[in-house]
Amino acid sequence: MAIHYMTAGDSHGPGLLGILEGIPSGLALSEEMLLPQLMRRQQGYGSGGRMKIEKDRARIMAGVYDGLTTGAPIGLLIENLDFANWQEHQPPLYTVPRPGHADLAGAVKYGLSHTRPISERASARETAMRVAVGTVARLLLEAGGINIYSRVVQIGGVRAAGRPAEELLNEEEMKEIHERCEESEVRCADAASEAQMLAAIDRARESGDSLGGSVELFAYKIPIGLGTHVSRDRKLDTRLAAALMSIPAVKAVEIGIGADVGMRPGSEVHDQVDPQQAARGGRLTNRAGGIEGGMTNGMPVWLRAHFKPVATLQKTLNSVDLQSGEARRARYQRSDVCIVPRGSSVLEAELAIVLADALLDMFGQDRLDQTLERLAAHRARSIVEHTGHA
Repeated sequence: MAIHYMTAGDSHGPGLLGILEGIPSGLALSEEMLLPQLMRRQQGYGSGGRMKIEKDRARIMAGVYDGLTTGAPIGLLIENLDFANWQEHQPPLYTVPRPGHADLAGAVKYGLSHTRPISERASARETAMRVAVGTVARLLLEAGGINIYSRVVQIGGVRAAGRPAEELLNEEEMKEIHERCEESEVRCADAASEAQMLAAIDRARESGDSLGGSVELFAYKIPIGLGTHVSRDRKLDTRLAAALMSIPAVKAVEIGIGADVGMRPGSEVHDQVDPQQAARGGRLTNRAGGIEGGMTNGMPVWLRAHFKPVATLQKTLNSVDLQSGEARRARYQRSDVCIVPRGSSVLEAELAIVLADALLDMFGQDRLDQTLERLAAHRARSIVEHTGHA
């Protein structure tokens, strides 16, 4: 793998740390360039009170000189502003785990009599650093002309109206959808669907419940051949599924039409080559989500990720006391009602990291300009030229 990253830190500790290794030298990078994506992660209807406290900003601690990456590991730090509040009012050591959270399994695995060390690290707060790291990867992709978008397509039982993802072959159309999503509190491009989603979140909040939902991800101008068919752990779809499933609350990932492949005949699943674009490998449809045999096929990459509802509910659920073994109700603490709109930015970050890694694996050099030269040369050649028959 060309890119490797690691995060450290707890939800209410002093801050979050991130180290990103493998970014070539020469990429323009500043703290201001990281800020917009961190701000997007903090926005969205259904967010809890924590987002009113934190003002996330990633400090660059290493790997950048005079505004350009050096090729050395990039060190990042995000301070937790809520840390000071918890120092003044230390919470009790919770002994009743929340169903749906890592509390119970983690306490048993690590031999703990209370759940705080588990809940602190398993918290979605950690994804703030993933977004910072993913933004660096995103900037690398954008230097190569590759852009990433997302849209919320479902919250609770409300499904958004709009063009199916398999038909969104034109990036300009996707840009228009993206702009409408950015104006929406739930990141939904359809106004009528947005209103229904907002109402569903309100009903969940009033009843003390929480809601999950689904997000579609897109990446355009992807070169043919990222990933490989030769090894299971290097297949791009394997890596994408693993990366997105690593995000807290993501319980399912589909690539292209996903589960629908089992319900359609082959003639309605496989993407035929467009006779008008045969030399460039263009397709008439994009049901595969731009990936065949573990490799990109030149079409836009698109995926769908499904979030479960937040595990911390005002309507508390049955649980057990870890110390007494007695039946208890799980605790409630400040939390989101729906993380789906905010989760979009985390999904985009993981998608960017995997695609940047695959890009550098195929075209990578120690210097960005050399990487981009190899990418441009690859794009300039026809299918026939690539296969050695011209």
